Amino acid sequence: MPGLEDLYREIILDHYRSPRNRGELPVPPAHRVEGFNPLCGDEVVVYIVVDDDTLQDIRIAGQGCSISQSSASLMSSSVKGKTLEDVRGLIRTFKAMMSIHEAKLGDGEGEGDASGLVSGGFDADDAVLADPEALGELAALQGVVKFPVRIKCATLSWNALAQALDELSTGASRAT
Repeated sequence: MPGLEDLYREIILDHYRSPRNRGELPVPPAHRVEGFNPLCGDEVVVYIVVDDDTLQDIRIAGQGCSISQSSASLMSSSVKGKTLEDVRGLIRTFKAMMSIHEAKLGDGEGEGDASGLVSGGFDADDAVLADPEALGELAALQGVVKFPVRIKCATLSWNALAQALDELSTGASRAT
């Protein structure tokens, strides 16, 4: 599958070199959440505008490695304009794809604990939800699971988005 790996590499590099939805949104009405990966210094700031149970707009700021920044770009393109239910489903599916490797590291029966790598109420048992074909371009990041230390890079923006949605659903004050 060298051809497929080359295609995935090109997708990741394209989103790193030309990130989608890059920038900031005024707070309020946008909600702002920051994410930081102390292991490698990746930083991401996610700005979202939700209206009528739909993620109307999203912007991404920050800096970091090609995996963290391309994942943020791919995420923003994938969730913009979707219902919150669909966004949460996509978050679960992406995290499931990122946890498959960790789930397999368990006792040999697929019962490993991925909670240290993917947080936000995600359980390694949800890994069966991963369907790379349903992820479209996001499937380009599936190779990250071969490098467990890079999983946090790939999930950083997704965890920040999940946090932003959780804060909005619980009525938390808007961060500035």
